[in-house]
Amino acid sequence: MTLSLESIDQARERLRGIIKPTPLMPSATLSRMLDADVLLKLENLQRTGSFKLRGAYNRVATITPDEAAHGVIAASAGNHGQALAYAATRAGVKATIVMPRTAAIAKIDATRSYGQQVILEGANYQEARAAAWALGQRNGALFVDAYDDPFVIAGQGTIGLEIADETNADVMLVPVGGGGLLAGIALALAERSPNTEVIGVEASGSPQLSVSLAADAPSAISSPVDTIADGLATGRIGRLPYEIIRAHVHRSIAVNDFEIGEAVLLMLERMKLVAEGAGAAALAGALKLKPELRGKRVVVCISGGNIDINLLDRIISHGLAQAGRLVRLGISLHDRPGELQKLLALVSESGANVHSIGHDRSRRDVPITGALVEMELETRGPDHVNEVLRRLEQNGYVVETPPSPTRR
Repeated sequence: MTLSLESIDQARERLRGIIKPTPLMPSATLSRMLDADVLLKLENLQRTGSFKLRGAYNRVATITPDEAAHGVIAASAGNHGQALAYAATRAGVKATIVMPRTAAIAKIDATRSYGQQVILEGANYQEARAAAWALGQRNGALFVDAYDDPFVIAGQGTIGLEIADETNADVMLVPVGGGGLLAGIALALAERSPNTEVIGVEASGSPQLSVSLAADAPSAISSPVDTIADGLATGRIGRLPYEIIRAHVHRSIAVNDFEIGEAVLLMLERMKLVAEGAGAAALAGALKLKPELRGKRVVVCISGGNIDINLLDRIISHGLAQAGRLVRLGISLHDRPGELQKLLALVSESGANVHSIGHDRSRRDVPITGALVEMELETRGPDHVNEVLRRLEQNGYVVETPPSPTRR
């Protein structure tokens, strides 16, 4: 199959009634922050929670009866597996999904919920992929690649058609792992909105696109993959996506886990939308490119919302701490009646809220007549943190645990 706008149009017809054309939502908050006209393409609201259903269903819809009889197999960090399991179940085809042992529990459970077999194998995506390929070779199942497949890429490209139907963007930011999503959107926009600058956003802990562009060939990274954006943690760019990306994508940028976490938190708090790390990566890229985007119409692809709740909890806690809205303090007290009450009254008067508290008399570094109080406080920001600290110090308390780098 030769990839073209026609193949994406054909995918769109196959997907009618299967996928939901997702909203292209204007964001007043982001437009104000970036001084640009910002719209979010919300694939986190897609069935199975990500864009992956587009490519997976398009591939299943094109298999032959003989291939269907042998079933399909794939490797996935979570989203492709869920999408393929859903598509195969709907088509009455047996599917096997091989996931890394490190995959998020929520994604493993969600994939199993579609009634297909899930096998945990390998420490990362590439090891799971190798295991899935080998198993498919043994049992005759069709290997459905998560990104290096023309039908999968064409399915993902339908996002580009939907965007072009609604707007003419100056800039389009798309997350990139294996490259299927970026390649499909870039190919569609090259034909339907040729003046749009397409920018790939990768995780700095899995920069396979940057490595490939530097080598002028699809390449794997040499260092271990390390990112909270598990959907981007492929470690290698696909051969077919790379050729399309090289032809139609203007450039790529990398965002680190802190930037991705901030984007996840921003979407949750200000837009009331849940995005996983990979899903928020393009938004992190837009925030990083703020000076360049001023005055432009910018579309940001929010590619998925299947985030592990434990990871989300860590992102929220870390984000609040970085913003000076959650601070941990350690304070020494005399161990006598009323001392803890006096401390808490002072904290209350300062306007901070106690999130958690511990009172420890038994530590070896605490005097026999003393106690160490460890508190986690909810505050309004860095200035409020400093206000709380000044009030404590003015009343004779010594803060033994530094609150955060935000203190001036």
